[in-house]
Amino acid sequence: MQNRFLLLSERNKRDILSALPQDRDISKLADYFQNFSDSTRIKILTCLSMMNMCVNDLSTVLGINQTTISHQLKQLKDQNIVSYKRDGKILVYFLTNNNINDMMMYAINTF
Repeated sequence: MQNRFLLLSERNKRDILSALPQDRDISKLADYFQNFSDSTRIKILTCLSMMNMCVNDLSTVLGINQTTISHQLKQLKDQNIVSYKRDGKILVYFLTNNNINDMMMYAINTF
C-alpha cells in the first residue's frame, strides 16, 4: 500500500517539516507554557500584571502560604517570566514582559 496524502503535496510536506521547531525549541516552548497550567502561578501572574509585589503581599492577597508563593515564584523566575529587585530586606517581584498579561487575556477571551 502506498502512502498518499489527500490534501498535502510532497512540496507542502517539505515546507511544513522545514518550518517545525527543533526538538530542543519544542521542549523550551512546552516548559514555558507549562507555567500557565497551574492556577496558583496564574493568580501570581495576574497580581504581578497589576503591580510589583513581595511574597508577603502576594500571600496575603491570594490567601496562600508564603512557602507556596515562594516555590511558584522560583519556577516563574527560572523560566525568566518574573524577576525581582531588592528593596532593603524585601524582594519585590515583577513581570519580565508586559505581554504576558496580554497573552493571558487573549486566552480568556478566546475560549
